[in-house]
Amino acid sequence: MTDLKVAIAGAGGRMGAANIRAVTATPGLVVHSAFDRPGSPAIGRDAGEVAGIERLGVVIVDDAEAALAGAEAIIDFTVPAVSVLLAERAASLGLVHIIGTTGCSRDEDWAIQKAGSAGARIVKTGNFSLGVNMLAGLVRQVARALPGYDVEILEMHHNKKVDAPSGTALMLGQAAAAGRGVDFDASAVRGRDGHTGPRVPGTIGFAALRGGNVIGDHTVIFAGETERIEITHRAESRAMFAAGAMQAALWAKDQPAGFYDMADVLGVKEQD
Repeated sequence: MTDLKVAIAGAGGRMGAANIRAVTATPGLVVHSAFDRPGSPAIGRDAGEVAGIERLGVVIVDDAEAALAGAEAIIDFTVPAVSVLLAERAASLGLVHIIGTTGCSRDEDWAIQKAGSAGARIVKTGNFSLGVNMLAGLVRQVARALPGYDVEILEMHHNKKVDAPSGTALMLGQAAAAGRGVDFDASAVRGRDGHTGPRVPGTIGFAALRGGNVIGDHTVIFAGETERIEITHRAESRAMFAAGAMQAALWAKDQPAGFYDMADVLGVKEQD
């Protein structure tokens, strides 16, 4: 069986470097190409060198179209507008597209899902960590079992992160809403300031902290009248996100065109 030829989007970034290392270390995958935004200091450098490993003979370019020529999959942890464009290109080429981009609007998410039905094999999630995806399943179960408990989600990330709440926090909130059988958008409270009045029963609250070089900490709190349950996940390395993305790529290559998430990859999808 030949290796799946992978194009790395955002190759000059921290997740790009982690994905280059992960592809190189994963049997069945090979770095076919790497690209980044025009003006990136990584342009023209060897992808392996940028990732801190041996040279791979793959030069990072600023031409996505050239990078996708001959590729079979895209690993994409970039920004929403870029992910939408790449999804549309993946659909036209019939590629696997693994998306770890967060901060997408509803319209951007819709455009990406549409690309799945148009020919791409897309796996998109707020977090590729295997542990976080197991946590989401647990949050859904607890929310269902304890309907009277208030749900609050606290997250902290590094000071360069541009979106809040994090994609993972939203993913965990959506899991809680699914467990309760309520509409997430109607239940979510994404910030509090000033005289807010008492907490509205049934809402799902979010708080976002930013500072230092924190990779990602998430705590889901279930607060009852006489007790409080806190479930916490702390990311120790970006390698965990990359490892999940590699698993998703290997899984998606054998799937029909469509839009999937990590619950599909892990075989833990619940039927509503």
